[in-house]
Amino acid sequence: MSSSTESIGADSCIESDGLRSIYRDPSKVVLDKAIDHVDDGVRGFIERSPIFVLATTDGSTTDASPRGGIPGFVRVLDEHRIAFGDLVGNNRLDSYSNLLEVPAVGMLFMVPGQLETLRVNGRASLSVDPALRERCAIDGRVPKVAVVIDVDECFIHCGAAFRRGSVWDTTTWPTADDLPSPGAILKEHAQLDGVSGEEIEHGLAEYYDTAIWLSGGSGDE
Repeated sequence: MSSSTESIGADSCIESDGLRSIYRDPSKVVLDKAIDHVDDGVRGFIERSPIFVLATTDGSTTDASPRGGIPGFVRVLDEHRIAFGDLVGNNRLDSYSNLLEVPAVGMLFMVPGQLETLRVNGRASLSVDPALRERCAIDGRVPKVAVVIDVDECFIHCGAAFRRGSVWDTTTWPTADDLPSPGAILKEHAQLDGVSGEEIEHGLAEYYDTAIWLSGGSGDE
């Protein structure tokens, strides 16, 4: 791949006052669908979601990472607050370090088979309160930290992207041989000489099987 890239002409970049002129105005439903609290519909979506993406920033860089668990692992505390426990991960703490600098967060909840997603925006804080951590426990595992989000807005996001991508259509899914190799990617990124991609993937599989928490099973804290 060439090391040079073709520059983008300054005259082709959009200024803030010109963006709206390119697109049609949103419909009234789109404008009015955001609410500032967790109603029954939002609660039901969150309680059925086994995964969401958490977006954070420290003011200069941004980060987005997935969080998963059995449906209901994100607790609805009341109509203005939700919370989830910190489960074992890679301990980089990118998201949590960010929200200590800038508490604003965005969350994208997904339910398998559902084209629409749920977006929740708010302000997050980390808590070691014993009662709250206990409330976020799963299978008797009490997290070290509970993440609490004060909800500013939430709304259903249309399923256009998931439909275009045929995300839940299993006939479009790649075969095992066509999947990208995480071992090969990690080997190149970390410049791991003397170890093969297959060995790295074996280590990953062992980590997934023995080191992480799974509902009803064993795993690290």
